[in-house]
Amino acid sequence: MATPPGLKDELLALCAPDLEVRLREWQDFLRHEKQVSKHTLRAYSSDVTHFITFLNNHLGASPGLDALGDVGLRDFRAWLSRKSMDGAGNASRARSLSGVKSLLSWLDKKGIMHNPAINIVRTPKLPHKLPRPLAEGQAMKVLENAGLLAKEDWIEARDKALFTLLYGCGLRIDEALQLNIGDMPRDGFLRVMGKGSKERQVPVMDIVEKALLNYVAMIPFSAEGHEPIFRGVRGGRLNQGVAQKAMRELRVSIGLPETATPHALRHSFATHLLQNGANLREIQELLGHASLSTTQRYTEINAEELMRVYKNAHPRA
Repeated sequence: MATPPGLKDELLALCAPDLEVRLREWQDFLRHEKQVSKHTLRAYSSDVTHFITFLNNHLGASPGLDALGDVGLRDFRAWLSRKSMDGAGNASRARSLSGVKSLLSWLDKKGIMHNPAINIVRTPKLPHKLPRPLAEGQAMKVLENAGLLAKEDWIEARDKALFTLLYGCGLRIDEALQLNIGDMPRDGFLRVMGKGSKERQVPVMDIVEKALLNYVAMIPFSAEGHEPIFRGVRGGRLNQGVAQKAMRELRVSIGLPETATPHALRHSFATHLLQNGANLREIQELLGHASLSTTQRYTEINAEELMRVYKNAHPRA
C-alpha cells in the first residue's frame, strides 16, 4: 500500500501494525470525507508525527492502539512541554493538540479506541489577534504598482490580475490559485471553491474582470478550460510562494509595511466593505466564513480605527 502524503515511512516504522493501519484510514478520512485543505492535512500529519515520535521515546516501545488509549494527562502534558522546550509557542502547541485530538476523536467515533484523558487536556491560551488590513490608499497603491518589477509583460499582467482579484473579491490566495480557465467570471459572478469544498458565488467588478481578461489574453501557454488561470514561468499552476515573493518585493519597492501580504488584501476587502456600510452577514457570505464570529473580528478593527481618529482629532483627547 502506498504511503499517503504526509505519512512518512519513518513514522509508520515507529508504530505497531494496528496503529499503522488506522493512521492510513484516518488520513483517507481527512482527505476524502472531511475534505480538509492540503495545508490542514500536512499540518495534522506533522502534529501526529511529532506526537507518535514522542511516545516512542517516552514509552520505550512502538505505540499501538492499546498504548494510545492508555496515554494519560501527564503524558500529554509532557509532550506539550517537550514541544515548548523545542521552541514551539502557544499557537503551535495549540494546533498540534488539535491535530492529535482529530485522530483520537476519529478513533473514538469509529469505536476503535477511547482515550478519556484527551478531553481534559487544556489548550494553550492563544493571544487575541486581529486581521491586519491595508488602508484604502495602500491597497490601491498595490494594485497600481502590481507587476512593476516583473521581467515579462505577461507576468506583470498576471500579478496585477491576481492582486486585483484578491482585493476586489476577497478571495483566499489558495482559492485564487486553484481557479481554472473554465472558472472565469460569468454574468458578473465568480464561482469559488472554498474550505471544506464549499462553493460560493462572489460578484466581480468590471475592473477585476478586465484585469483577468487582459492577463489571460497574454498567457504564453495554451488556455484550455481545465488549465489553471494563474501560471508559473514554466506553465504550471502558480505556486503560492511565488505570489508571496512578488508581494514582498513590491511592498519594499513602494514603501509598504511588512503586513502587506496577499492575505492582507482579503482582510482589506472585508474591512473596507464594513467601513463603507456593508453588514456582517453580507461580508460573511462573500468571504465564505462558516461562522459569523470569524467575520466579527473586522468590527474590532473598525472600533480601533475609530478610537485612533477620536484621539487624534478631539481637542480634549
